[in-house]
Amino acid sequence: MKRRQFLETAIAAGAGLSVANRLGASPLRMRGNALPAADSLQLHPFITAHPDAVFIRRTNVPDKLDTAAKFSAGSALAGELFIAATGGDIPFANAVAVKPNLTCTSGTGNTPAGMGIMTDIPFVDGVLQGLRDGGFPGHNMFLREGNWLGDGYCPSEYAVTGPMLEQLVQRHGCHVFDFPTGRMLKDMTLETLQPGTEVIWRDVPDGVIFKRIGYVAPYNDADTFLLNIAKFKTHGMGMTLTVKNLQGMAVSPYVSFCEGLDSTALRPPSVLVDFQPDREQRIDALYAEHLAKGIPRWDRPGRSSGGYWMETWAQRTCDSHSVTSVGLNVIEGIYGHNGDGFNAGPGPGGTPQDFMSNVLVFGKNAFLVDMVGAWLAGHEPGNFGLFHIALERGLCPTIIPDEIPLYDWNAGEPTPILLSEQERTPLLSPYLRRDYDGQSEDQYHLVNEPFDYSTVSVSPVEVRPEKPELIALQNPVRESALFELRFPRDCPARLEIFNSVGQRVDVVRDTRFAAGSHSVRWNPGRLGAGMYIARLSTAGSAAAVRIMLLR
Repeated sequence: MKRRQFLETAIAAGAGLSVANRLGASPLRMRGNALPAADSLQLHPFITAHPDAVFIRRTNVPDKLDTAAKFSAGSALAGELFIAATGGDIPFANAVAVKPNLTCTSGTGNTPAGMGIMTDIPFVDGVLQGLRDGGFPGHNMFLREGNWLGDGYCPSEYAVTGPMLEQLVQRHGCHVFDFPTGRMLKDMTLETLQPGTEVIWRDVPDGVIFKRIGYVAPYNDADTFLLNIAKFKTHGMGMTLTVKNLQGMAVSPYVSFCEGLDSTALRPPSVLVDFQPDREQRIDALYAEHLAKGIPRWDRPGRSSGGYWMETWAQRTCDSHSVTSVGLNVIEGIYGHNGDGFNAGPGPGGTPQDFMSNVLVFGKNAFLVDMVGAWLAGHEPGNFGLFHIALERGLCPTIIPDEIPLYDWNAGEPTPILLSEQERTPLLSPYLRRDYDGQSEDQYHLVNEPFDYSTVSVSPVEVRPEKPELIALQNPVRESALFELRFPRDCPARLEIFNSVGQRVDVVRDTRFAAGSHSVRWNPGRLGAGMYIARLSTAGSAAAVRIMLLR
């Protein structure tokens, strides 16, 4: 087909439909050739289009004490992930709830000894700045921690980390400790909170343990975008990554997922109405079932430290995730932290250790993100019972690491990569130690024994197209256009731009692409407003889409 014929065919194919509708984008009301002013942020459309994908972004921070470099890594990531938009998914009038890991540091605070316990605060500072640079108002950003509430796990933590977080309040105008009533979070108890205001209540229709959970507002509010930023570290639960990090959204005593089912863990007794009356019988049955199925290490004895305890924690965690909608899950792995998640570990004198891993991992599905994070920390994801239970409960589509669509994130352009080729930073964990029945394992160890994934029944997460495809992820555009290119196999391809009269005005990419999906950005430079045709050509096939450029 000649170029003129091709362009005429491409134009005729969309006759009678708006440009936005033809390309699957949300239509924008236009005044002349101008877009309305931005009133929202939009998550990178490639991430939205691939909710089961996981992305790895490498950083180059030279030292964990380099505050400026960590801040820059956070602001750069936010600038690549969120773009100013009109009618986007994150309105400036709504709340963005950022959930770092702000757990207890046992008095170490932001000192070198305690930094690896929490999500790095300068990195979070950079993320907040990146959101503000995109136009999002600081007064609609919230950072909360359920562990600091009332008689919770560590109500005195404010004295350690409070001053550091107050600096974020001063710089960005965000909310950390205050509520609309004027009371301070650190001074509140469950009895003083008003349902529907300071606490967001969620019924758990399919809960194994919970019937209802209370969350620190505005976490889990329907109109709030939840940005979950966990730390890259080990823990008694294996890894305390994005899945476990959201445990800290719940108010006390609901927040104590790691506790057992005895009455001392469920105080005050009035909250028992929010737990399933037959919770112990349910856990007994599920534990027996999973033990028989051979979930690794589930045979460790002990109701408060073995497989039964882990079953309890995993089910409570999955109960919470079953009623939680997360905008984006991020593992901050600028440096990784080994040990028990707090102040003990395999280092000198029984201390934890930090390692410059320089990696950020993110995606829409927290369980898939954490599987990749666990692998990067030297562990085999199939050995963690949490992932088996999440698969069983429909919270993730697979637990086979090689089936997770994985992308290298480079300046906002994802490229397919193989997990087996990624650099790992081994982090030792005390998870379900094998020191029984004649077995001997160090207290801190890798959970890296081989796992037979052929025993797991799953469907492919991502089905490749039969022929190359071209999709416009943004349309209309003003400054740049983002395309998704899909290939069934490795092949050379060219992405070109033509104007409305069939003249080629740009060659965006002319190279060999690996099989899978790619994101490519076109910068139109000084080209004038109007209709353009983007064409992807390979040996024996071609695909085209229209792009409306506004100025």
